[in-house]
Amino acid sequence: MLLVSALQTLVVPVVANIQADLGVSATSASWVVTANLLAAAVLTPMLGRLGDLYGRRPVMLGVLVVVLAGSVLAATTSSLPLLLVGRVAQAASFGLFPLSIGVLREELPPARLTGAMATVSGMLAVGAGIGLTVTGLLMQHGGDYHQLFWLATALSAIGVAGVWTLPKRAAVATGRLDWIGAGLLGLGLVLLLMPLEEGNSWGWGSAKVIGCLIAAVVVLAVFLLAERRITQPLVTTRMLTHRPLVIANVAGLFLGFAMFAIFLAVSYLVQTPPSITGYGFGSTVLAASVVYLLPGSIAGVVTAPLGGRLVGRFGPKTTLITAALLAAAGFGMLIVLHSATWQIIVGAFAVNTAVMFGYAALPALLIANVSPAETGIANSVNSIARSIGMSLGTAFVVTMLTRNLIPGAPVALPQESQYTTIFAIGAIFGVLAAALVAWALPAPARPT
Repeated sequence: MLLVSALQTLVVPVVANIQADLGVSATSASWVVTANLLAAAVLTPMLGRLGDLYGRRPVMLGVLVVVLAGSVLAATTSSLPLLLVGRVAQAASFGLFPLSIGVLREELPPARLTGAMATVSGMLAVGAGIGLTVTGLLMQHGGDYHQLFWLATALSAIGVAGVWTLPKRAAVATGRLDWIGAGLLGLGLVLLLMPLEEGNSWGWGSAKVIGCLIAAVVVLAVFLLAERRITQPLVTTRMLTHRPLVIANVAGLFLGFAMFAIFLAVSYLVQTPPSITGYGFGSTVLAASVVYLLPGSIAGVVTAPLGGRLVGRFGPKTTLITAALLAAAGFGMLIVLHSATWQIIVGAFAVNTAVMFGYAALPALLIANVSPAETGIANSVNSIARSIGMSLGTAFVVTMLTRNLIPGAPVALPQESQYTTIFAIGAIFGVLAAALVAWALPAPARPT
């Protein structure tokens, strides 16, 4: 999971370096991030289902070999098309999360399962913060971005060695992969994510954005209709309508939004020069990662297992409500307190901890409501929900910070009110998420 989340964030801060090194436009360079996300949307549900059908271990090994090859290609090429091929191959790593949850369900006794799932899920948030920090360290003196892909290569090799030691188990499901459903779902998600990623450059009211969103609705509606008529669908109708599963996916969307909104907003805020704007700290990229964001990520080594204890003691419903309210509190604090270093660290720490707790609760909520044969695809759908939330968080922050600029500033810098609006929206979403979980999920059963 460290590999999965690190691959999501390692490249984000160096898009400008890639643009300069390859001599391409900013739009072309941004596809290094976009292509990875779009490919992940297509591959994740397919890989989760293949793990159910053919066994987790062989599919995980195949995924890691593909990621290893993609990392080597990205580390050795200076061609944008080949770099994009490498990033598409790395997108297969997103499928490791549902496969890993399936492995835990197969290998561990119930008494240990909740804590283990919480730790593995928490590594998604830990790795994201570590990825940003490692990028800052390697690039602080104008380093070569290819080093980041060599790091990914090393992590992939370690992953292959580790998965090789897993015991061989029989598949938990029978049948075949629903290629029609996989194709429709992949196309619909690409049409949905594309405008979220490119909306700021295309223009949010442009024909491209509106057309893609309308097409996404149409394709996903066709997907739902098709799944009702297929004997062995990729995603069962129950998985899309059963209230606990729907709430788990909505919560995943919020947690993805919160994680990337806090990463980006804090990173931009602390790098703002106070001599020009009257706010901010004028930090470097490295300081923004190490001083302000890394504490919350490193603490995840402790808070992720703690989230598992909360799930085991109080159940996933109470843990999700706690996570949403803690995120709301962290965002709420930053609305009024963001002028001192400790205030930023505490606010970001609260939101990061909330994400850890939420990630701990989601797998427990999912496996309590699906059969072993649906474990992979259920967690895949939830991974997609989190990815959509991350895209929404990224698009929202970027859009807000490119509006209402300070007049006469030598560089484009937003008014301080733009940051307070971001934090306010995060707080409101947290309260709404807590209310939705409290209202929609049934009362937790007594833990056993």
